[in-house]
Amino acid sequence: MRPTEPTPGSPADQQPEADPEQVARTVLLRRLTAAPRTRQDLRDDLLRRNIPEDVADRVLDRFTDVGLIDDAEYARMWVESRQRSRGVASRVLRQELRRKGVADDEAEAALAGIDPEQERARARELAEAKLRSMSRFAPEVRVRRLTSMLYRRGYSGEVARSVVREVIDDLPDDLSDGLQDEVQDQGPDDRR
Repeated sequence: MRPTEPTPGSPADQQPEADPEQVARTVLLRRLTAAPRTRQDLRDDLLRRNIPEDVADRVLDRFTDVGLIDDAEYARMWVESRQRSRGVASRVLRQELRRKGVADDEAEAALAGIDPEQERARARELAEAKLRSMSRFAPEVRVRRLTSMLYRRGYSGEVARSVVREVIDDLPDDLSDGLQDEVQDQGPDDRR
């Protein structure tokens, strides 16, 4: 069993107690060097490391004042990245930003940059890409999986169904056999 205290007289025993403010600055600089973070994420990390709340808030305020922490910019970059890389719809992005501690007004400002037509076009790209890998499945399975994939990414039922319908309508007749009927059969809340 390891002792929790330094051995009396050892060099570690003779070190002065670490300054919590300096520790907080070091932690924040390391975390921010690795990747941008929200203020809430950084605050939670400092508190887990037993930095007193008042010290954590003071250091976070200073980092925010000098522009090293910027939740609005973080939200903008997060939205852009997640939409581009994963095709996530604004509804899911809003939830993710809220979980990360971004204020609602900053999240809404970042989400305001999303063009509904571009979001719909991204949903179509996702459906087209997914459909290419699904030829071995029965028509009803393909429709269900395409629609479900779009639901999980945050697209509304209306958008998901209409995009799947468009993608299937654009297929050559020999590839779309049975798919149009399946899309028509899916009701507004049919998520099978």
